[in-house]
Amino acid sequence: MSGPEDRKRERPAVQVQRSFDGRERPGTLYLVATPIGNLEDMTMRAIRTLREADLIAAEDTRQTRKLLTHFDIRNRLVSYHEHNKDTSGPELLRMLEEGMSIALVSDAGTPAVSDPGAELAAEAAARGIPVVPIPGANAAVSALIISGLPTSRFLFAGFPPRDRKGMQRFLDSLESEPGTLVLYESPHRVRKTLDALAERWGGRRMALVRELTKRHEEAVRGTVADVRDHVAEHPPAGECCLVIEGASAESGAGKAAAERDGTGAWWESMTPAEHVAHYERLGADRKDAMKRAAADRGLKKRDIYASLLAGSDASGTGPDKP
Repeated sequence: MSGPEDRKRERPAVQVQRSFDGRERPGTLYLVATPIGNLEDMTMRAIRTLREADLIAAEDTRQTRKLLTHFDIRNRLVSYHEHNKDTSGPELLRMLEEGMSIALVSDAGTPAVSDPGAELAAEAAARGIPVVPIPGANAAVSALIISGLPTSRFLFAGFPPRDRKGMQRFLDSLESEPGTLVLYESPHRVRKTLDALAERWGGRRMALVRELTKRHEEAVRGTVADVRDHVAEHPPAGECCLVIEGASAESGAGKAAAERDGTGAWWESMTPAEHVAHYERLGADRKDAMKRAAADRGLKKRDIYASLLAGSDASGTGPDKP
């Protein structure tokens, strides 16, 4: 979707967008949030923007047409989604540069958040085309504010990877994140994802929120392990948001932050056996608990295993054994 090399060289180092200054060209790209369930969440500004736009680009034209019909909006509708963005994106950019106003919508919620649109918005901004948000419903923020977990700092991490190795790398990257974590997951994969979360963070608090703004809206709150067990007995329907407590020094996940603050490693007063038992209480199995205790102490897992067998203590920084 990138422009020619000469276009790239002409781009200024600093770009200032004043969204509503008078101008003749270029056009404007509006990112329009739509309801995630309850049609009453459609804002008056969103309705007006869709009516006044020269063109509406939609992730699924069939889904969006239902919304437009409900609000008696009759503008031209075109398709822009993950599978055609490489061909439709450049055409939309051409129209914007010719002065057209385009409203981009996803199936539900805020476009460009785990939905098509981020690349189009980025390229439009790079070309000096104004990109204007039309705020509205958003599943991640809605789930966060009813989760009962801290909201002062949070990280939206989107959909977890499907394969096991990808999932482990994904969780590794989030292990020490102190903010509340927000994930999206489909109903047919949520149990598998909860199993992976429980292996790591079984004792952390979480909320599974589903069917937001709809008749069967539900929030299931508890530890990760407890929510996993609940889902095993009551498989959920509808798209899910998983809101998970962030790392803390008390849980062991925030050890790096504690060390930076000069308070020392949280596990220093523990024996290896106590260290392993701590992770087991948080929901990890024996193998994973030994692996995580070894990583904290800078040891091999076999060193922890040997210490447990011998019933002896182990150095937190000692050399690896052969």
